Amino acid sequence: MFGYVRPVLNRLSEDDRAAYQSAYCGLCRAMGRRYGWMARFTLNYDFAFLAILLSGGQGGGNTCAARCPAHPLRAPRTCLCGPGLDVAADESMVLTYHKLTDDVYDHGLLTGLPYRLVRLLFRRPYRRAARARPDFDRQVRDGLERLRRLEGAASPELDRVADAFAGILACAAQGQVDGAGDRRAMEQLLYHLGRWIYLADAWDDLEQDARRGRYNPLEARFAGRAKQERAYVETTLTHSARLVAAAANLISFGRWTPVVENVVYAGLPAVQGAVLDGRWNEMRATRKIREKQINERSV
Repeated sequence: MFGYVRPVLNRLSEDDRAAYQSAYCGLCRAMGRRYGWMARFTLNYDFAFLAILLSGGQGGGNTCAARCPAHPLRAPRTCLCGPGLDVAADESMVLTYHKLTDDVYDHGLLTGLPYRLVRLLFRRPYRRAARARPDFDRQVRDGLERLRRLEGAASPELDRVADAFAGILACAAQGQVDGAGDRRAMEQLLYHLGRWIYLADAWDDLEQDARRGRYNPLEARFAGRAKQERAYVETTLTHSARLVAAAANLISFGRWTPVVENVVYAGLPAVQGAVLDGRWNEMRATRKIREKQINERSV
């Protein structure tokens, strides 16, 4: 989706870094196995975190060795295996396809051509994923349709627009978590994480949206003065991150607890600071997003 949800690796123990890497590689392997080698290019940190959440208490015990296609000469990597990875792979493909569809809507005929071509390449894998997770696909389509209507009307109701996106991510937990209490907590975690992602991305896109004359929920809310309202945006982002933490505290993640806590308490604040300061967009534009850079600026 966006790649904002990542750990601060230098704050993890060696074992926890290895566990996180196994989940990242395991999801990559699951996506390639289920949807072909092109699906691996859609992998990002957000999807890896989703895979960890859906893996529940599963840790490094259920693993397999696989050679990385990007580094074929290296020794096989340890990859997490299990149903949680398959679910995350399916949901990642559904989200990727609908994100491409959203990009097609956001661009004109010519500028949207690359998105149309990429979406065409992923049409068949998406259909397989939609058959595997029909309820999730339906909820994502309904949520995005609601979001498009709000964006098309240039809605100034920031909470209403952010709610539409957050509800989409919350659907990822439905039917995948046992126990009513844990399921409700997981839905809340994903909901507030989705809201955080949407608002962080809106701030990150302020200048680009202004240049291209596209709708931006923050500019609509503040009538073109979003940059002067940084304090408000920072407060609402921090509030969402704290609600993510509150929901996470209600769930037992077993082996994944240190990784989840690292992402929630270190990763989100670090990325938030980089986005608000304008450093994140600069790093992405120059293809220099590396964990070392984020770690050095973590709070």
